[in-house]
Amino acid sequence: MMPREQLSPASVMPDELSRCDAVPHAGKLILAWSEILGAWSDDDDCLTCAFMTTAHRKTAVQLASWMREAGMEVSIDAVGNVIGRYVSDDPAAKTLMTGSHYDTARDSSKLEGRLGILLPIAVVRHLHSRGEKLPFHVEVIGFSDGKGLRFNRPFLGSKAVAGRFDMHALDSTDAEGLSLRTILHDAGHSAQLIPDIARRRNDLLGFVEVALEDGPVLRSHGLPAGIVSSIAGSSRYVIELTGTACDAGSTPMALRRDAAAAAAEIILLVERCCSDTASLVGTVGEIEIPNGAANVVPGACRLTLEVRAAHDATRDAAIAAIMIGIDAICYRRNMDVRFECVEKVAAVSCAAGLRRQLGEAAMRTGIKPVELAAGTTHDAMEMAAVTDVAMLFMRCYNAGLGEDSRESVTADDIGTAWEIMLAFIRGISENGNKAS
Repeated sequence: MMPREQLSPASVMPDELSRCDAVPHAGKLILAWSEILGAWSDDDDCLTCAFMTTAHRKTAVQLASWMREAGMEVSIDAVGNVIGRYVSDDPAAKTLMTGSHYDTARDSSKLEGRLGILLPIAVVRHLHSRGEKLPFHVEVIGFSDGKGLRFNRPFLGSKAVAGRFDMHALDSTDAEGLSLRTILHDAGHSAQLIPDIARRRNDLLGFVEVALEDGPVLRSHGLPAGIVSSIAGSSRYVIELTGTACDAGSTPMALRRDAAAAAAEIILLVERCCSDTASLVGTVGEIEIPNGAANVVPGACRLTLEVRAAHDATRDAAIAAIMIGIDAICYRRNMDVRFECVEKVAAVSCAAGLRRQLGEAAMRTGIKPVELAAGTTHDAMEMAAVTDVAMLFMRCYNAGLGEDSRESVTADDIGTAWEIMLAFIRGISENGNKAS
């Protein structure tokens, strides 16, 4: 466990950024917050924040502090989600949920994922500063794990809230052999309470996520923000190949059972199977040769496979073709193979009613909205299992660079997205608490 003093939140913001009651201040405030969080990393030379590391737990404490300052009731649940609840005067009111993940990929930008937490905190902070209460509750959730960097199981946080958490995942291990169950216990969380996190559909108005666009559409239209129409589905596998490790100098090429050579063929197979269909992409993002050496024929290889598509049937057909191809490669090379599906998320269509209200909110702020599809995965995909979902994309310069540190945004664009979200929440209130 980290010493308590290391988990203390950062000092208060400078005076010129302490009041989020105007659009320019909102953008600057959110950027300043992101800089504070971005200083805590698992790596010295870039931003990496994996599940339940020291940087991750510091981030959780800081988010909780900002939520309290914004007038929210705050809790951290059994899987590490940070939950801020802006309570309505009506205890029986339904809840509008918003949020995103606060863990990151390797070499991440400072707003990837975290924009979807910081922006709604700033919105609630503004409402609270004006004494503005709503006829429904608002929950801002910082989901503890969306990227799956440590355990290769993304969306642990949102799965728990959506009632889709697989308790067998607790036995998953990280690179050091530590189980998810152990990591949670050491951080002070009770894994047996995870099923209690699940929300009930009848209690919710919907879930809205704000995120950086993962492509160039908004930039090409000259727009700071846009409405997401759908989110591509995703399947992720771990593939383990087993051949025979042997001396490289004394083993003829024809007699080798080279696991790395089989992996190389598989990578090219994935490229062929996913190259001719629009919206279909396949990626081998990790490859590992255990106990590899320069003079040893690799006897084992572990690789990941992720396939995404806008339509589930397209994705499933590609996966089937890839699996048939892998079996053929392994048969020809006398290789043993084991597949494990660690994640499968269906493609999601965003709710028409929420999309319409986001569009109306954008119009009220002077933005003529455009609708676009999301090619990357988001927590909203999991939340769709328990409530209607929508997404607001924000323009990102250098988008499409794998969520890395080169992605950039402007304070003005953040302020515009903040203004749209504020107008959206007020619009639901004016619409008789209806999100459809």
